[in-house]
Amino acid sequence: MLRTLLLSSAIALALSACDRAATESPMPTTAAAPAEPAQGENPLLVASTLAFQAPVFDRIQDAHYQPAIEEGMRQHLAEVRTIADSAEPPTFANTIEALERSGELLSRAGAVFFAMTSANTNPALQAAEQALAPKLAEHGDAIHLDPALFARVQTLHEQRAGLGLTPEQLFVVERAYDTFVRAGARLDAEKQAELRTLNSEESSLTTAFSNMLLAATKAGGVLVDDVAKLDGLDEATIAAAAEAAKADGKDGQWLLVLQNTTQQPVLASLTNRELREQVMAASLARAQKGDANDTRATIQRLAELRARKAELLGYPNYAAYSIADQMAGTPEVALKLLTDTVPAATARARAELAKIQSVVDAQGGGFQAGAADWDFYAEQVRKAEFDLDAEQIKPYFELDRVLKDGVFFAAGQLYGITAKERTDLPVYHPDVRVFDIFDADGTQLALFYLDPFQRESKQGGAWMGNFVEQNGLTGTIPVIYNVENYTRPAAGQPALLSFDDTTTLFHEFGHALHGIFSKTTYPSVAGTNVPRDFVEFPSQFNEHWALDPKVFANYAKHYRTGEPMPQELVEKIVRARTFNQGYATTEYLSAALLDMAWHTLPAGDAKKDVEAFEKEALAKYRVDLAAVPPRYRTNYFSHIWGGGYAAGYYAYFGAEVLDHDAFQWFRENGGLTRANGQVFRERILSIGHSRDLAQAYREFRGKEPSVEPLLEHRGLK
Repeated sequence: MLRTLLLSSAIALALSACDRAATESPMPTTAAAPAEPAQGENPLLVASTLAFQAPVFDRIQDAHYQPAIEEGMRQHLAEVRTIADSAEPPTFANTIEALERSGELLSRAGAVFFAMTSANTNPALQAAEQALAPKLAEHGDAIHLDPALFARVQTLHEQRAGLGLTPEQLFVVERAYDTFVRAGARLDAEKQAELRTLNSEESSLTTAFSNMLLAATKAGGVLVDDVAKLDGLDEATIAAAAEAAKADGKDGQWLLVLQNTTQQPVLASLTNRELREQVMAASLARAQKGDANDTRATIQRLAELRARKAELLGYPNYAAYSIADQMAGTPEVALKLLTDTVPAATARARAELAKIQSVVDAQGGGFQAGAADWDFYAEQVRKAEFDLDAEQIKPYFELDRVLKDGVFFAAGQLYGITAKERTDLPVYHPDVRVFDIFDADGTQLALFYLDPFQRESKQGGAWMGNFVEQNGLTGTIPVIYNVENYTRPAAGQPALLSFDDTTTLFHEFGHALHGIFSKTTYPSVAGTNVPRDFVEFPSQFNEHWALDPKVFANYAKHYRTGEPMPQELVEKIVRARTFNQGYATTEYLSAALLDMAWHTLPAGDAKKDVEAFEKEALAKYRVDLAAVPPRYRTNYFSHIWGGGYAAGYYAYFGAEVLDHDAFQWFRENGGLTRANGQVFRERILSIGHSRDLAQAYREFRGKEPSVEPLLEHRGLK
C-alpha cells in the first residue's frame, strides 16, 4: 500500500539514490502524444505474461501510460472504498493486508512509467508526467485523508498489542498508522483542504523542475570549434564529443555535454585554461539563465510550499517533518553529523589547494587556482605524489569485465549468486542488457536490467529501481534495474571506465542486491522501502569490494591483452585512496548543508533570492571555499527539488558511517567469505523495513556503529 500511494515520489527517490553523471543520444524537441489506444489494446492494463512479469517493452507505447495509470487510480480508489466502507470490524486481514494487496494496476503501470521518464524520456512522456503529477498527489490524499479508512487503521493501531500479530505485521501496522498521521489524517477539514492544495502544487513543481533541469543540462553543453582546444582529452572522449555535436546538428564540431555534478570529468584533462573556465561556468550557471528552463522561481515556491506543509502538520520546518521518520530522527542530529566534519574537511581542502597552487606557481602560471583548475592540477599532484595517472588505469577497467568478473563475481563470493545474460526479453533501449539472477541452489531470485550509457533522454546520475517488487503475498520476485551514465564509446571501441565509474557500478549493484534479497511478506516494507539514511548503506557498503584483492585481481585486466594490472599500479591506487578527500568531503558537505539550510526555513520565511541565500548559507556553515563549490548548487540540485531527498541529502553521510563500520566487521571476521556474506544477507539485506533498522544493525554488529572507520577511510582523522 505505502509504495503504491507514494509511487511517484518513491520512483523519484530511486532516481536520486546515487550521486554521479549525465547525457547523450538525440531526443525529439517536439512531439505530439499518439492517439490514445483503446483499453483492450493497452498492454499495461493486464499483468505481463513474460518471465516474472517483465515489462512488454516491445508492445508498450507512449500513449499507453497515462490511460493505464488513470485506470489504476480508479481501480485502486474503488478497492480502498470497499475496505473503508466495510461493515465488519477492522482486522489486520480486512484492512491492513487488504490495503497491501490493493493498487496492483497502478503499481505495475506506474513503476514502468516513472522508470521511463527518468531513463528514456521524450516530450510525450514529459507531458504525461506533468499531467499525472497533481492527479497522483490528489490520489494519495484521497486515501490518506479518508476519515473512515483512517478510523479503521487507528483502531488496529490502538489494539495492536492484543491482536496476535507477527513481528512484521506489528511493524506494518505501526508504519501504516504513522504514514496516515504524517499525511495529515488527524488535521481538521480546513487544514486538510489546504494540505491537498499544497501537495498537488508541490507534485507539479517537482516534475516541472526535473524537466527544466534536463533541458537546461542539454542546452548547457560547451561547443568547441577547434579540436586543438581539446588538448589533454583522450581519443575516446574526443570522439564522443564529436558524436554528441553531430547528434545536435553541429557536425564537424565537438560538444562537451554537462554531467549532473558541478565538477565535470573533462576538467581533469583539458590543458586549455580558458576552456576549463568556460566549462565550469556553464556547469555552475545551468538552469539560472532567465529563460524557460530557469529553475529559481520553482525552487523558491517549493521551499515555501514545504515550509507551510510542515507548519500545518505541527513541525517547525520541513526538515523536522522529513527527518522525523528517518534514523537520524531530528535535523539537529543530521546537522551535527555534517558540521562536526566541516573543520577537518575544510582544513584538508585548504592544504590540498596549497599543493595545487604550488604546482601552478612552479609552472609560472601567474594566477590563483580556482574551481575550474582544481581537478587538472590535482591530477598532476596525484601523479607527483603517487605516480598515478588516471588515464593509465582505464584500460584495465573495461565495462563488461568489471560487471561480470568484478561486480557479479564479488556477489557470488559473498552470497553464492550467479548471473546469466539473456536476450529473449524486450528492452526499452538497445543499450539495455538483461540478466537472470540465481541463488546458490539454482533458484531464480530476480531479473536484472542494466542501462549503462549517457543519452539525452536520460536524467543525470546513477540509480536503481524496480519494474516489479518482491511481494510475499503474491509470490512475485523482483525485476530490478540499474541505470548509469557512462560515456558511450565510439563505434567499435571498448567502454573503458575510470576507477570512480567502476566504484559506481559496484554501488548501484549494492542497491540491486538490497532488492534482490528482499524476503518480506508485505510489499510496503520490501527491499529498498527503507529510510533514506539507511537505503544508501547497502550500496555504499558494496563499493568496498571493488578494491578487495581477490575481486580486483579477477577483473582488473587489460582490455587488449588480458594481462592483470601490475601490482605496482594496484598499490598506487590503494595508496591514493585518501587523495583529494578534503575536496570531495567539502563539496559534499556544502551540498548537504545547503539542503538543510533551505529546509530548515520556517513558514513565511521561505521565499528567498536563491543566489543570495546560497551564499549566506555556505558562509554560515563555514564551507564557503571559492575553489570548492558545492557538488550541487541550488539551481541544479535534483536530489532535493526533483527527487525524494528534500532535507535528506545528509543521508549519504549517515549511511556511510554504517557502511564503513559494517566493513570493519567483515575485516574483523575474515573478510570476503560466504559465511560473512550470509550473515549480512540475512540480517541486513533481506529484511527490508520489516523491523526497527537501528536495532537490526546493532544485532548484526554487536554494538552501536562507530564513526571512526569512516574518518579513517576519508583520511580525516
